[in-house]
Amino acid sequence: MAFSPEMAAGRRMSPRRFAFAPRRDWRADHLLVSELPKVGSLGFNPPVNVKVKICGITSVADAQAAVQAGADALGLMFYAGSPRHIAMEKAREIARGLPPFIIRAGVFADPDPAEVFEAVRLCGLNLLQFHGAETPEFCQQFGLMTMKAFRVQNAASLRPMSAYQTQAFLLDSYMAGKPGGTAETFNWDLAREARKLGRPIFLAGGLTPQNVAEAVRRVEPFGVDVSSGVEQSPGKKDAKKMKDFIAAVRGA
Repeated sequence: MAFSPEMAAGRRMSPRRFAFAPRRDWRADHLLVSELPKVGSLGFNPPVNVKVKICGITSVADAQAAVQAGADALGLMFYAGSPRHIAMEKAREIARGLPPFIIRAGVFADPDPAEVFEAVRLCGLNLLQFHGAETPEFCQQFGLMTMKAFRVQNAASLRPMSAYQTQAFLLDSYMAGKPGGTAETFNWDLAREARKLGRPIFLAGGLTPQNVAEAVRRVEPFGVDVSSGVEQSPGKKDAKKMKDFIAAVRGA
């Protein structure tokens, strides 16, 4: 079921509320780059409302529940090694039912470029999130907003970040053999350090309705990213947990 304007009543309809949101035709040359956060003493001034991305959406019902809970962005998993991986046609079905103010993020790990272009074409993606060993040059070839994920183990994990010119960084916990979705937290002081690079930071890794408010207060990220922390089981979201998570973020 697609969202109607009536269902969206009371929600923030303008994409300007999400600093990465492109204009209506989704073209990269029309991105609202002037609205990206300004550089501040710790890298940038965080937004009044921390953005919430719900990742690993696998069904239309879960997507609708996430939107109704107040999510700003939804992540569709194209990495075949993830328990939240979905086929291209399912991703297309989910994406087509989303209202225009929701950011559609495609999540990849070392993909073939052709797969990325196909996902963009079929699903109307407007944010690409890379979790593998993608090079800075690889991330820049698609003409869309990109977010490079880094698995944080220690301070040395932050060193490669400065080579990337992506529009944002996502910081996740390090776990050997897993490109993401670890359900473990990491040292949030390192996330504050990463803010000095001047790029918007999305904080991920082990976030739950119980700890996300503390994470927001300590790190002051541009956004937070959650998957397993709002699930009943891998790939199946819990509507109440999503509502509680977003309420905790807004109240932090």
